[in-house]
Amino acid sequence: MFAKERQDFENKYLQKSSMDFTKINSFETFTEVWSHYGYGENLEDLLEREFARLNGTVYLDHAASTLYPQSLVTDYCLDISRNVYGNPHSHNPSSRLTHDTVERVRYRILQHFNTTPEEYSVIFTSGCTAALKLVAEGFPWRPQTEGKTGSHFCYLTDNHTSVVGIRGLTSDRGVVVLPVYPQEVLNRAKDETQGENTVCQTPHLFCYPAQSNFSGRKYPLSHVKGIQAKRLYPACDHPGQWFVLLDAASLVSCSPLNLQDCPADFIPISFYKIFGFPTGLGALLVRNHTSSMLKKTYFGGGTAAAYLSGEDYYVQAANIPDRFEDGTISFLDVIALNHSFETLYRITGCMLNIQQHTFGLARYTYLLLSSLCHGNRRPVAQMYTHGQFESPSTQGAILNFNLMDCHGKIIGYSQVDRLASLYNIHVRTGCFCNTGACQSFLGITNQQMRRNLQAGHVCGDTLDLVDGLPTGSVRVSFGYMSTFDDCQKFLSFVAECFVEKPVTVDQARLESLKAAKAPKEETTVNITEVTPKDQEKEQITESSRRGFKVLGPGSHQGAYTLTNIYVYPIKSCGAFEVHNWPVGPQGLLYDRGWMVVNGNGVCLSQKREPRLCLIRPQVSLSSNELLLQATGMDDTMSVPLEIRTGMDASSPVCQSKVCGDRVETVDCGDGAASWLSDFLGQPCRLIRQSPNFTRGMKKKFDTAISSSSLSLVNEAQYLMINRASVELIHKVMSSRKEESALDTQNIISRFRANFVIAGGEAFEEENWSSLIIGNIQFTVIGQCVRCQMVGIDQNTGSKTKEPLISLSSQRTGKVTFGVYLVHHLPEGSTKAGVLCTGSLCFINSTANTQDVPVTLGGFLT
Repeated sequence: MFAKERQDFENKYLQKSSMDFTKINSFETFTEVWSHYGYGENLEDLLEREFARLNGTVYLDHAASTLYPQSLVTDYCLDISRNVYGNPHSHNPSSRLTHDTVERVRYRILQHFNTTPEEYSVIFTSGCTAALKLVAEGFPWRPQTEGKTGSHFCYLTDNHTSVVGIRGLTSDRGVVVLPVYPQEVLNRAKDETQGENTVCQTPHLFCYPAQSNFSGRKYPLSHVKGIQAKRLYPACDHPGQWFVLLDAASLVSCSPLNLQDCPADFIPISFYKIFGFPTGLGALLVRNHTSSMLKKTYFGGGTAAAYLSGEDYYVQAANIPDRFEDGTISFLDVIALNHSFETLYRITGCMLNIQQHTFGLARYTYLLLSSLCHGNRRPVAQMYTHGQFESPSTQGAILNFNLMDCHGKIIGYSQVDRLASLYNIHVRTGCFCNTGACQSFLGITNQQMRRNLQAGHVCGDTLDLVDGLPTGSVRVSFGYMSTFDDCQKFLSFVAECFVEKPVTVDQARLESLKAAKAPKEETTVNITEVTPKDQEKEQITESSRRGFKVLGPGSHQGAYTLTNIYVYPIKSCGAFEVHNWPVGPQGLLYDRGWMVVNGNGVCLSQKREPRLCLIRPQVSLSSNELLLQATGMDDTMSVPLEIRTGMDASSPVCQSKVCGDRVETVDCGDGAASWLSDFLGQPCRLIRQSPNFTRGMKKKFDTAISSSSLSLVNEAQYLMINRASVELIHKVMSSRKEESALDTQNIISRFRANFVIAGGEAFEEENWSSLIIGNIQFTVIGQCVRCQMVGIDQNTGSKTKEPLISLSSQRTGKVTFGVYLVHHLPEGSTKAGVLCTGSLCFINSTANTQDVPVTLGGFLT
């Protein structure tokens, strides 16, 4: 009787526990475990809009490859169907578009990891493995010889196969291969920093994963500096130069990586693990000061600055990516990356949000799966984790385990995989290309590994048990589009298929795990632009006439007139004519301060979008606004002239490229973007040069000129043309009877100069060296090489060839027209003045001082 009563009691208790599991596996329990979920919108709406193809699928294999949203591929297909992208090794317009877009993507990658082109370079590869192979082949391994220390190739045993595989190359080169167990790095560290050894310069390489792809354990990023400084093992035991390869492929799929905190020398990544698309594309981020040590033997197309086919002569490309990207890169895939970044940030906001969301799902699943028991109170799962999911700073969104039956025996992972597939649940099983971690967590010795091989087990097969012992495990991993419903369905699947009923929960363990050390709260800090102190703009008393003089052989002795001043607030858009205008440190105030970029962030010019000339920007100094007007647009768009202090994250600082130069820019907001997109009929945005960014002249100029600061202009602060030169071109055009002659003003507008002068002879300005207008001195730095933009009518946006053809027939050599100028402000001053149009008088170089009409201006020398 006593036994029967006890059985009835246990049945009632176990039945109550069974009901508790259904109740526990709920969103209410999740919110008790973790407070961060989603990205400010209903995740169900996100799934319906972006991932409708899942259609009930529970996808839990994001560590292998995450999923791409619908809008990403839609935007990408629109991009490549609308634009012509050519091979970037050519120089035609379609090739330049590709080149500029690819360079923009490189900047965006570096910005994503909080670094700059001055610190790192991006080398595109076919994937993370190819990036690792590049380092292995290029690292200057030094063989160990008698009396001479050789290089060490060191790696954590918890590394991916592709990292460990580097030893296949180093072993043949006499390099010492040293596997390092994770606990050794700190346990065998030295208390004091090892001093610089100037005698031993032997290069060593230490490789470790930022996050284990097996267990999701995040290794301290501080290891990077510790190894480089030779404080940590094995660097502290071996003299020489230590370099660090940080395998970031697993970490960056769901977590941010700040290279300012961990300046690793080499960082390989795969993009499909972050975005899901494109596949077959990775990159190696290389520290610039380290890149020179990488040596290449093979050189493919595009990597050589010069070589001879008849003898062994080869000069490698100076640019780091060009040096290592053999052949033509997968440029359409690189272009897709821009849409990948756009979509990811639009949906989630930032990588920190993804980290918080995915960690919460993984932690919840870990807590419940760890506490799940059979009816006899035996645990259901054997968990393989370093900690207990206390914090997203130490644990990623990966959960690794094996299921056990009610007798405590392991259930083969192949059986779990097959049943999960029947429930449309996608998981990953095996050893996940990480034999070291697999051996460590499953307790498989080297001898057992060899016996398993003899029994027929190889990596990637379904032989999950040998002599009753597991050869691998089950891994579930989460992505930014994963939901609580995914967790709930997976846990219900385990309970239904693998738990002896009634299902029970170890309440004590569950409560203990929930009460574990609370994760440190992480917050997002928005870095905003700080408006610098207002630069003084000195107002020079306006004179209606300002004089200068041409000196030197063959100089013209008549009167000159500055007839027009044009400001181009937005690069490649219409001119804004003024009669007097302030001059600032970068040229005419607000000249080329903004530019329009396409959906990929690449600068649009009239060569790519002729209709830009129909946009007529005007600068209103009184209202502090940039006003945009265009033919066919009823409304006028207003943009603030100055960047406001404390602007929000909707106006991020980004990297762009102008005439080969990298520039930092700030987005002007969705209003201007929408207005421009409507007018131009393609996605585009308005950006402006960041006020904290200084762009200098090209290095080809002398030091004095190179110190001049530029806006978003191509070459110099100003472009000046001579009406006499224009009239000669007009004469040539008129003589071409088959061509329709344009009037002089139409031709002037096509050459888009800042200053138009009159009174001299045609092309004589090309022999000038400097000039002074008012009290501002200008230096002539060279001629402007003209492009096909002069064939675009600035009034209609239509294309004609007459100006360029006529100019080409008139000139020999390079087709040039107009001269570039830079100004010289008073020493130690950022003040300038106001330029005014008017006639320009001259003095003779031998004239006395009293003959100089100082009230009218200055002179040109």
